[in-house]
Amino acid sequence: MVVRPTIAGISDPSGLKKALVDAQYLADDALSTAAYLSLALGKPLLLEGAPGVGKTEAAKALGGVLGRRVVRLQCFEGIDSAAALYEWNYPRQMLAIRQAGDGYINLYAEEYLLARPLLEVLRDPAGSLLLIDEIDRADHEFEAFLLEFLSDFSISIPETGTVRAVQAPVVVLTSNRTRDLHEALRRRCVYHWIDYPDAALESSIVMARASTVAEATARAVVASVGHLRMEPLAKPPGVAETVEWAEAATLLNAQGVRWPEAFRRSIGVALKDHDDLTYLADRLTAILPGEAA
Repeated sequence: MVVRPTIAGISDPSGLKKALVDAQYLADDALSTAAYLSLALGKPLLLEGAPGVGKTEAAKALGGVLGRRVVRLQCFEGIDSAAALYEWNYPRQMLAIRQAGDGYINLYAEEYLLARPLLEVLRDPAGSLLLIDEIDRADHEFEAFLLEFLSDFSISIPETGTVRAVQAPVVVLTSNRTRDLHEALRRRCVYHWIDYPDAALESSIVMARASTVAEATARAVVASVGHLRMEPLAKPPGVAETVEWAEAATLLNAQGVRWPEAFRRSIGVALKDHDDLTYLADRLTAILPGEAA
């Protein structure tokens, strides 16, 4: 293992934390340390947590700090290697055959190859950040395939040969923990669990992301969202919903809708499930933010 204590001018976790803050991502000490160690040790970073806590945004902010293009592989049920690696453009190949007539044509030329995220990062001479989003939605077979790819950052294309990484990508995986990941994948990564931020940090996030929102409004929304997350909801609001609810209510209030009616009318920005709204209907008034400055 090659340890690189300084990466992109960042020599310790506190330096990375400051850089992330400058990139508008308010990371705590634990996340900054995990991210720094993954970079220094050259290991993938595995971020787990509930939907909406900021896992994907953390990866994007890290890419911005490192000056790397973020290439996202969105996992889904049934995803296979073709969707992640490459595919041949069969319609273009067939068209070329018809146009060539009796002439020779190389059907496996570069122009007929459709690069997918994994091939994209291997070819990037500047180095990319590979974001493997929601790996828990893929099946165990795809997870095993991905583990093999991460071991040497190369793929074999039978028709043209092996493609190896020009520069090894930085890798961030996210998981909502809808299923357990294979132990072998966990061992390969630096692991960090991202929880919902505490009230003070979430208020700071709202203020950083929504410049039109007053501090009192941010604190009031964060407090109410904290109560909502304690309810047995199908889709509890994430950090993004907190920011958007504060923005939406502020907009309505500026147009003459008084508090707390502005919060009530904009509740669909925070809660996006009919059953959740029905469940809270009788108690929503008590949970909504009150007067906000």
